[in-house]
Amino acid sequence: MSGYTAPHCGSLRASDEGRELELYGWVARRRDHGGLIFIDLRDRWGAVQVVFNPTKAPDAHAAASDLRSEYVVRVKGMVGRRPTGSENPRMPTGDVELTASELEVISIAKTPPFQIEDEVEADEALRLKYRYLDLRRPRMQRILETRHRVTKVIHAYMDANEFVEVETPMLLKGTPEGARDFIVPSRLHPGNFFALPQSPQQLKQLLMVAGMGRYYQIARCLRDEDLRADRVLEITQLDVEMSFCTEEDVFSLIEGLWVRIWKEILDVDLVTPFPRLDMQQCLLRYGTDKPDLRYELEIADVTDALRETNATRLRAALDQGGVARCLSVPGGRDMSRRELDELALMAQGAGAKGLTWLPGPLDKFLSEGEQAAIKSAVQAGSDDLVLLVADRKRKAETVMGLLRREIARRRKLAREEEWRPLWVFPMYLFEEDDEGRLTYGHHPFTSPWPEDLELIESRPLDVRARAYDSVINGVELASGSIRIHQRALQERVFEILGMDKATIQNRFGHLLEAFEYGVPPHGGIAPGIDRLMMVLIGTDNIRDVVPFPKTQSHQDLMLGAPSPVDAAQLEELHIQVVPPKKPAS
Repeated sequence: MSGYTAPHCGSLRASDEGRELELYGWVARRRDHGGLIFIDLRDRWGAVQVVFNPTKAPDAHAAASDLRSEYVVRVKGMVGRRPTGSENPRMPTGDVELTASELEVISIAKTPPFQIEDEVEADEALRLKYRYLDLRRPRMQRILETRHRVTKVIHAYMDANEFVEVETPMLLKGTPEGARDFIVPSRLHPGNFFALPQSPQQLKQLLMVAGMGRYYQIARCLRDEDLRADRVLEITQLDVEMSFCTEEDVFSLIEGLWVRIWKEILDVDLVTPFPRLDMQQCLLRYGTDKPDLRYELEIADVTDALRETNATRLRAALDQGGVARCLSVPGGRDMSRRELDELALMAQGAGAKGLTWLPGPLDKFLSEGEQAAIKSAVQAGSDDLVLLVADRKRKAETVMGLLRREIARRRKLAREEEWRPLWVFPMYLFEEDDEGRLTYGHHPFTSPWPEDLELIESRPLDVRARAYDSVINGVELASGSIRIHQRALQERVFEILGMDKATIQNRFGHLLEAFEYGVPPHGGIAPGIDRLMMVLIGTDNIRDVVPFPKTQSHQDLMLGAPSPVDAAQLEELHIQVVPPKKPAS
């Protein structure tokens, strides 16, 4: 019926007193008080107490005697105020109850493998196996509803800013986006494969060539990569691209979106414009490209102060071209030797040659001047402890960033009530992989910093990129860049990355040809909605905000996937499965 809203269990209030209603839901709890039977009836909107009185409704009371948790029922009755003193302030519906006149059991339920409530002790594997039960928990229902509200805000905001939503295909040609592609065999073209999109990167650039001007979509992207707490195989991102834009246009757009979301979802006012830190400063001062600014703990470089040190281990690292970095732990002189050994073990686990501290075992090897220079660099007071690492530059940055986050966690230094957004900009066009080979910093379509173009051949690692990350409270929410729109420059970047002309033509010939038909300058960004949700609800586990996630071992425990397929289907696709070799015993 147009304009009619059915009553919900969780929506009843004192103003509903005297209404006769029919409610549907699940039995959350049942209590038999020797005559009266009470249940909490739950739906997506919450729960309300229902009372069965043998005098007023003997048939309904008799049927209620057999109710168990998670039975699905229909209850008809009258809304009334709870007796004085029996109100439940912990429930939004705690002032009222429904006195049942009718009860219908729609479906019965086995005993669930875990309690359907916010605080649950069941391990994650069990909850993922029974995800449809896990999603009944009020917290999970709130998360899904919040996610819906976030995407609703996004659609309205992008429409108001003249962006057009365009869907891009799921079956693509593989592109290098930093992870392995998921591939799909073609039945009509034996031996050939589609790739599932890691992102719609080339397609959104081609939409700019097509003259769309402002494009967006909430896109599903799939990446075959090792999982972490903030990473899943199937991600959802807000994909954005626009023509004739600068970095400032992108910053303004996304800052406005974050302001709108934080206000409408959390009733928090973010202050704009967001501060900006270039990548070099981020890595030096915070040891990461996604710094959490809710606590200080700035890292300092003391390489020059220790250049001539007699501390053998430090001197060896510096003589090999390394750097020395340190940070001060406020009040850290009260840290136990056990805590310090744990930090040293953590540093070694991250690849550091070692960790030392002042005051500590290195004191006798450092001159008074060197110790004073170290303490001065981080403004260490008499009660503070200084942690010190000497290693290769990138390793020292990584280790110090890890220690900074761990110290803040252990000593509860983050100001939890704060929101500290920033832009990391500019970034670098290239970086080295673990084998020391040149690779792209963002992706190979990112435009170099114009003033650094002359360095692209001789010192590629020093070339800045017109790339940017949106970071808040230590979480990277979005990455983007201004793109290359000249064919010659794009081909040259591919060559610097080690691709020959045949590879370039095979992988990117379609894009390069499009660049010969009038290309507007363009750029964009892709905020991750899953990580955005993590930040908004305050969880460290991305699987909390994904309705049906895979495990870290790439399994769907609920559906039992991945699984073998029928031999006839493999034959039709001209695929032969070669079993993995068993390791030698």
